[in-house]
Amino acid sequence: MPKLKPATQAARREHILDAAELCFARNGFHRTTMQDICREAAISPGALYVYFSSKEDLIAGLVERDRAEFAQRFAAVADGSDFLGALSELGNHYFNEQPVHRRTLCLEIALESTRNERVGEIYRAVDREVSQSFETLFAKLADEGRIAPDLDIPTVAKVFSLIGDGLFTRRVVEPELDMEPIIAGALNLVGKLLNVVPPDQVQASSKNAPSDVAAPSSQPAKAKRT
Repeated sequence: MPKLKPATQAARREHILDAAELCFARNGFHRTTMQDICREAAISPGALYVYFSSKEDLIAGLVERDRAEFAQRFAAVADGSDFLGALSELGNHYFNEQPVHRRTLCLEIALESTRNERVGEIYRAVDREVSQSFETLFAKLADEGRIAPDLDIPTVAKVFSLIGDGLFTRRVVEPELDMEPIIAGALNLVGKLLNVVPPDQVQASSKNAPSDVAAPSSQPAKAKRT
């Protein structure tokens, strides 16, 4: 039998992950069998096991796919000048545009991480990476004088994550919820948490700084990440 081209292999792998995603979201991790996923993907068990040897492997593949997508979307937040606007777009994607079954699956994986050691390791590793991404971003903004939170940066990042987790969970359990005003309210709260410095004040601070010395951050020393 001829070997499949890498592009064909990648497409089949994605197709299997799509099927697993639907099955896990619909029936839960424990009630879903490998046979269920084969039926959803319309493939034989042999074809499935070429790519994934267990349901845990499938979860790992799904989590990695989501992590890669998040990293790409987060880059727009980290590189943009209007980070609150970029955060709004990020929130709109995950709370509104993302398919319902994907949000349900995220909650299912989070719950399974409390019962399954391997799933827990996978979930917590990605969760740490996401949290670290925001912590690094907030530290950068503080160093640039664009935010001046009263709390230290690690605590700010943790509170921010908890706000996001709460919104996400509420969206899953109440799928008909109108998220637009809630996202706007959450961003207002995040703005106060970060204590965003108006752009004109940031620019004025930069102009007044000595040319051979970087403009001092308005962030208290205790808020800088170590």
